[in-house]
Amino acid sequence: MSEKKVRLKVRRQDSAEAKGTQRWEEFDVPWKPQMNVISALMEVQKNPVTATGSKTTPVVWEASCLEEVCGACTMLVNGKVRQSCTALVDQLAPDGQTITLEPMSKFPLVRDLIVDRSRMFEALKRVHAWIELDGSHELGPGPRQSQENQEEAYPLSRCMTCGCCLEACPQINESSAFIGPHAISQVRLFNLHPSGKMHATDRLTTLMDEGGIGDCGKAMTCQEVCPKEIPLVDSIAQVSRAVTKQLLFGWLMR
Repeated sequence: MSEKKVRLKVRRQDSAEAKGTQRWEEFDVPWKPQMNVISALMEVQKNPVTATGSKTTPVVWEASCLEEVCGACTMLVNGKVRQSCTALVDQLAPDGQTITLEPMSKFPLVRDLIVDRSRMFEALKRVHAWIELDGSHELGPGPRQSQENQEEAYPLSRCMTCGCCLEACPQINESSAFIGPHAISQVRLFNLHPSGKMHATDRLTTLMDEGGIGDCGKAMTCQEVCPKEIPLVDSIAQVSRAVTKQLLFGWLMR
């Protein structure tokens, strides 16, 4: 009786510049119980031989925590953006179907399944997504957060900058400068914080610029693919109202 195999079909490219090397390669790896896509790719790394018996280079991908916390292993699995660490082989191909792996398309390709997510982190810098504390002297205990405030903020804090929301968003394209739903949601998070409110006006003003919240097309696909079930649509609605108030009445606070 032959050993059970898992078939992977991987879209590969040797580098960002080497578009001529773009190709599909298929691999058969030994099936194991509770196997996920990452463990299947590890088998390919140990023995980089295609299903037709041709030797090749090991497939390159990113992974860190392996428990859907870091966001590094995001890719297209069977055409759907998700974390490959929680993509179980038995659920993806219960009857031995081929599992297709591709890099995200909304980010610059680095190699194979690795993309450059720098635009996400640059967006967080733009909206000042942190609490400003210089640490030069003892400030004493910070202001207390109410239970209601904590309950609203916690789901927003689960964002791992994985890129799923940007990959699914139709407003993220070559002709748009849209900042992305993840950054808008972080504006809501840090404007909720008792200390973060000090820079609330600056964050909202940033979202009035090109690529800000006005560029959101309200497609709501971001929330559908978010692995942490962050209420991104609600965040966009609340921040949009806050930006409108800032635009209309901000001059009264100067």
